[in-house]
Amino acid sequence: MTKSELVKALATKLKITNKLASQAVDEVFGIITETLEKGDENSKVQIIPFGSFSKRTRKAREGRDPRTGDKITIPERTVPVFTPGKALRDAVSK
Repeated sequence: MTKSELVKALATKLKITNKLASQAVDEVFGIITETLEKGDENSKVQIIPFGSFSKRTRKAREGRDPRTGDKITIPERTVPVFTPGKALRDAVSK
């Protein structure tokens, strides 16, 4: 499902305009992004029972350039992580 499909589904379900649904989706994504961006390593956005968004730091590691085969160092970086909640895991596994 794409973002535009999500907006259409939300607009249909709530009987609102696509513009209003799009603003709602953008705000939710914006709030999640801001919270993770401003917070420390332990900041988390929990949407029970859907799941939680957090961030983790990946350690620096050694990799290979696929074109040349040369060794390269991949620097440490912080990445967003989504952990599904129990209800979502159960719904998907059925």
